[in-house]
Amino acid sequence: MNITETGLPGVLIVEPRVFGDARGFFMETWSATTFAGAGLDLAFVQDNHSRSQKGVLRGLHFQNPGPQGKLVRVTRGAVFDVAVDLRASSPNFGQWVGVELSAENKRMLWVPEGFGHGFLTLEDNTDFLYKCTAPYAPQSEFTLAWNDPTVGIVWPVQGLDPIISDKDARGLSLADVPVFA
Repeated sequence: MNITETGLPGVLIVEPRVFGDARGFFMETWSATTFAGAGLDLAFVQDNHSRSQKGVLRGLHFQNPGPQGKLVRVTRGAVFDVAVDLRASSPNFGQWVGVELSAENKRMLWVPEGFGHGFLTLEDNTDFLYKCTAPYAPQSEFTLAWNDPTVGIVWPVQGLDPIISDKDARGLSLADVPVFA
């Protein structure tokens, strides 16, 4: 497994070892022992799976209280995946990082607690899977506006009119979300 730092400390690109031959491929996507050996001693409590058409933008979601760390990956299709630092005490507060995850590149992204998370699907029928360190708590869920100019995420939306849920369309500005300490 290869782990690469991103532009935001704590947000990591995880590239599993892939063993392929004429039959296809095999890869280990989660092993508590392997991840702990790499400094990621994580306890997951919930797995989620979404399928979206091209141009769907989900997020930027977070829970406060009850933040979730997320290990995310794509098993079909591709996304532009984004994490935003929402920790007020962080020198990177309000900064974002975006990474393309796809079935082809088999990358995973670790998004720690204290970050907003979202993605834009780049292909039809994209399957997005994620493991969470805390259960979903709708009473604690918030949405940071995907297009907040203060954060300034550069989404690859050229030629796309993003498809956004009503809930996500009501996302709050960085100044209005309940950030972390």
